[in-house]
Amino acid sequence: MTSRSRARAITVALLSVSATVLLAGCTGGSGDASPSASPTPIGTAVRQTCAELLPESALAVYGKTFEQDTSWTPAKGTPAATIERQRGRVCHLVATDDPSTTITLAVAHLPEKSLTTLKDALYERGGSVPTYRVEGYYALADGVGRADAFPDPYWVTTESTLYTEPGGAQPVVDAVRAVLQPSASASPAG
Repeated sequence: MTSRSRARAITVALLSVSATVLLAGCTGGSGDASPSASPTPIGTAVRQTCAELLPESALAVYGKTFEQDTSWTPAKGTPAATIERQRGRVCHLVATDDPSTTITLAVAHLPEKSLTTLKDALYERGGSVPTYRVEGYYALADGVGRADAFPDPYWVTTESTLYTEPGGAQPVVDAVRAVLQPSASASPAG
């Protein structure tokens, strides 16, 4: 029998790989599947800066001051790495008083078909969060909380040890959603 934490780790790994394969497969390309092939991104460039997507005021709830780490790069195979390849915006913030406390935010602007496939995979995993006011999901693995939200046509994913439950990511999700869909901020999705 597989333990829950092992099952979650397997699910998160499969979801990350599935997202990478899905996004790479949607490029149309020449059909060259060799490891050296570099698929053309299908995402539209996200123009908002990290400071615009996640202002300091949104982070104040955590009782810490954060600085952006511009030298950080996402680990291969992670959702942030996938989003970066799709011309998305990836932000990595570090607490000034504790470098082990970080928030990673990644935002991609993707075609509807890709978003639907990602949503379906997350739905199957479970962890739906209606308070994100858009289709949203949460998972906790090895002490790191991950929230995914879909203010269409965007995929927003954020990770942090500060997110010990779905509400922990709420300030970040709300701030990003307000920037990406300002007219939708006043009323819940439904």
